[in-house]
Amino acid sequence: MIYSLNGTLTHTEPGVAVISCGGVGFKCLTTSNTLNTLPPQGKDTFLYTHLNVREDALDLFGFATEQELHCFRLLIGVSGVGPKAALSILSQTTPAQFAFSVASGDAKALTRAPGIGNKTAQRIVLELKDKISGEQAASSLLEGAPAPVVSGGNAAEAVSALVVLGYSNAEAMGAVGQCNSALSVEDMIRQALRLLARA
Repeated sequence: MIYSLNGTLTHTEPGVAVISCGGVGFKCLTTSNTLNTLPPQGKDTFLYTHLNVREDALDLFGFATEQELHCFRLLIGVSGVGPKAALSILSQTTPAQFAFSVASGDAKALTRAPGIGNKTAQRIVLELKDKISGEQAASSLLEGAPAPVVSGGNAAEAVSALVVLGYSNAEAMGAVGQCNSALSVEDMIRQALRLLARA
């Protein structure tokens, strides 16, 4: 598995970035958000990658952040959602906005992406809501610590939503702990993401 690429950006076009590493140009399929963060051609750049293996092709996908890569992997794990659909969604929304949509059950927000219908969007929200809780529990077990205890149902839901983005339990709990406990889940997530972005 190719985890990342660090080399010279030699070419870009809609949905594609080519990075030259050791004389080999790696074509990475990517999102418009990642393309917007890339430096000018000829400059060094770094992308997190995912290698998708099919019977007839090997496709390499590249992302500017670990959060975007994590969201991509979550999306392609949903039944009926392929890499093309995942790129479409992540080109229309940031990882933070995507997590917010899933956490708040806002399937309609996902339908703004080309090729994503209402049924697919609802399936994504349904399947990933369950996965958020599962990832939070698994992360706690791997760290050898008990599942985090956050006072209030809203705070616990906000922490779970942040975990889906790839933030650690400690980071998520720290940010949510600074939020007003009277906020709704959606507002708490939004405020916590702002705090994490500044960190």
